[in-house]
Amino acid sequence: MQEIVDFILELDKLKAVTRKVRPLGLDRYENSAEHSWQIAMFASALLPYAEGEVDIHRVTSMLLVHDIGEIDTGDTMVFVEEGWEERKAAELAAVSRIFALLPDAGGNAFVELWREFEDGFTADSRFAHAVDRAMPVLLNLSNNGQSWRENNIGYDRVVRRIAPEINAGCPALWTYIEARLQQARSDGWFGASSQ
Repeated sequence: MQEIVDFILELDKLKAVTRKVRPLGLDRYENSAEHSWQIAMFASALLPYAEGEVDIHRVTSMLLVHDIGEIDTGDTMVFVEEGWEERKAAELAAVSRIFALLPDAGGNAFVELWREFEDGFTADSRFAHAVDRAMPVLLNLSNNGQSWRENNIGYDRVVRRIAPEINAGCPALWTYIEARLQQARSDGWFGASSQ
């Protein structure tokens, strides 16, 4: 029991990982624990629009574990384009350390879910990726492009970083977002960077 309690208290540290986008109506930035909870709920609501047949239990489990490594590595904004291989190697080391806190190799299944999410080869992981990539966009669209403007992120970079994953896992969601991104571009909600 103590090992499980130690594990769950280690996960509490995810609440201290700050992201770059603000929750609606708040002046502070969201944390990774809030993000994980929100996208797990988002996936459940979006299930009828998933591309292919998906197991929502596996999808929500992936979404709940996919950012656990940020306890050790911190968050990297989805719109950053460089350094992802090094970042993912560091996250794998972190999730391996954290899930090893569980007794009797109980964390191995969580590490495998994390790997499946990262690989993005299954229908479950593609849908999970779509939901994960969409949430920062939806918050930015609701906050007049807050983190795009603060971090000088241009329209082209946003589309490049999110379109393939969202379209692969939930094409209806991409259709919805694409039209809103074009309107946000017209409204000047992106950073000055042309990239």
